[in-house]
Amino acid sequence: MEFSVKHQIGLVCGMLLLAALCNSQESFTDSRATYYGSPDCYGTPRGACGFGEYGRTVNDGSVAGVSRLWKNGSGCGACYQVRCKVPQYCDENGAYVVVTDYGEGDRTDFIMSPRGYSRLGSNEAASAELFKYGVVDVEYRRVPCKYNGYNIVVKVHEHSKNPNYFAVLVLYVEGIYDVTALEMWQEDCQEWRPLRRATGAVFDYENPPSGEINLRFQVSGKGGLYWVQSKNAIPSDWRGGAAYDTMVQLN
Repeated sequence: MEFSVKHQIGLVCGMLLLAALCNSQESFTDSRATYYGSPDCYGTPRGACGFGEYGRTVNDGSVAGVSRLWKNGSGCGACYQVRCKVPQYCDENGAYVVVTDYGEGDRTDFIMSPRGYSRLGSNEAASAELFKYGVVDVEYRRVPCKYNGYNIVVKVHEHSKNPNYFAVLVLYVEGIYDVTALEMWQEDCQEWRPLRRATGAVFDYENPPSGEINLRFQVSGKGGLYWVQSKNAIPSDWRGGAAYDTMVQLN
């Protein structure tokens, strides 16, 4: 199913915060967090995940860059609950952020957008005090991303040129899963061919096969490492910027 990226972005901005209502079985890990500058307090469209404008506004701009949680790009799109540890200022639930970028700081696991960082505070005045700290001690855990049944959605990257160059962005994955590899079915050879991870969540392939494009995803999650195939082929008249629901059902 194809749908407009504008519609999908609006849909996701309203849904990702539902992760805050989901219980995670993972324990918290101690770390530190800081924030980066932004003219409008949202994320940056130039993030290393390759999300573009979507990476600026997803989750109402509560996003973060990570380093060791980057996982060679497979950590892009992961959702985390981050709680700071300054009792007089910190909200007990903390902030829920989406990974959209790579970033290294002073022993920090999260470099957050201003909107994300501000949500560490219990109120506006408390958030202002946390900004003065610059870097704060935190604890974090992975939480499920929720998209009301959209398990894996991909977008044909704007740099794609039909029929000579195909690039696809793994826009989001529901639950606690990482996409570690992507393959394309080559009908003439009767085999799956690997796509190259170009950057972050972007995979590409030069001179793709003509006709529909069938993809399968290697995912890592509670069921271990395994392959799932898209039930929805990308049509032969694919174009840059179009988003497609893969109709994949993850375990």
